[in-house]
Amino acid sequence: MVKRDLYLNRISSLIDKDIIKIIVGVRRCGKSYMFNLIIDELLKRGIGKENILLINFESAKYRNVSNPRELDLLVGDLTKDINGKIYMFFDEIQNVDEWEKSINSFRVDYDCDIYLTGSNSKLLSGELATHLAGRYMEIKMYPFSFKEYLDYKKTLPNKKAFADYLIYGGFPFLLSLESDIDKTEYLNDIFNSIFLKDIIERYNIRDAGLLTRIVDFILDNTGKIVSSKSISDYLRTKEKIKVSPKTIYNYLEYLTNACLLYKVQREDLEGKKILSINEKYYCVDQGFNQVRIGRNQINNSRIMENIVYFELLRRGYEVTIGCVGNYEIDFVCKKMGEKIYVQVTRELTHEDVIEREFRPLLMVKDNYPKYVISTDEFDMSRDGIKHRNILDFLLGDEI
Repeated sequence: MVKRDLYLNRISSLIDKDIIKIIVGVRRCGKSYMFNLIIDELLKRGIGKENILLINFESAKYRNVSNPRELDLLVGDLTKDINGKIYMFFDEIQNVDEWEKSINSFRVDYDCDIYLTGSNSKLLSGELATHLAGRYMEIKMYPFSFKEYLDYKKTLPNKKAFADYLIYGGFPFLLSLESDIDKTEYLNDIFNSIFLKDIIERYNIRDAGLLTRIVDFILDNTGKIVSSKSISDYLRTKEKIKVSPKTIYNYLEYLTNACLLYKVQREDLEGKKILSINEKYYCVDQGFNQVRIGRNQINNSRIMENIVYFELLRRGYEVTIGCVGNYEIDFVCKKMGEKIYVQVTRELTHEDVIEREFRPLLMVKDNYPKYVISTDEFDMSRDGIKHRNILDFLLGDEI
């Protein structure tokens, strides 16, 4: 049992606070399991089971609950005999249209503490979000980190464990599977579920084949700068498919809304501004790269970059891509007024690779920490730039 302290500690501090707790993340990353951990914490604090209400909108029992009126009636019926404070848990709340209206009314009408999960990053981006403005805390959740992976496997950090994590990723249930066939089938099942429920059905997409080509293009170009126009040009010239950049842009937005892809903007470090065109995309779990593209071992430098990006998000950093002159810094990371710069590469084996990774960092003249992360086990620090072995980085609390 992995306690997932990164999330549990934050949520535990919010128990009984007059604020709605919303856990957002891709399907099967452990949100429902987190509900169980929170409920266990409530029971330890002396809260009775009868005061805990758990509704999973993925269950057939609640399939007929699709709007706020039906949700109001359901909750009213389930809580009519409960005395004292009610702890309300709503799993995959996005399956109920205009759910914000009901949740806000529960805050007003009941003595309650409310917890929600959702698989859409834009869960609170619409007009209805005004109902909850200033009354919620969003906790973003991801598949297992490498540290959590080792905690589950009960194994010491080693190259074999990291190689497996690099290929198949960190979806919690996948770690209980032994064969490569089972792991591949499970990852395909999750991918197809996200595609069908969170994208195709939600946005009424008719051309699923085009959407598949777009996501495969992004996965095959992890860590590379892309744009809607560059994807449109590729499809037209290489696959003879005519599609407008606007359609590509919309599809990319749907993929990011489903927490499948994460867009990272570029930042001009000299002009100190965010650039509005040409971004990078990273997949929420590198296992999807493997089952869709199948080259994680060959492309392991870019997959390592993907892994480091999400580890930085877990540690609370806001991340952009740095542009300095004609050079690029993989990640510019900001948190609470502090900043760090990070480069990621497989190995610093040759002088030209060292030059390529260190030179952009040397061009930044501020005094914030600068790092290069690789698989090299010898300390390659130089010119004030710190080198970190990737396992040391992933298993440490700070970079």
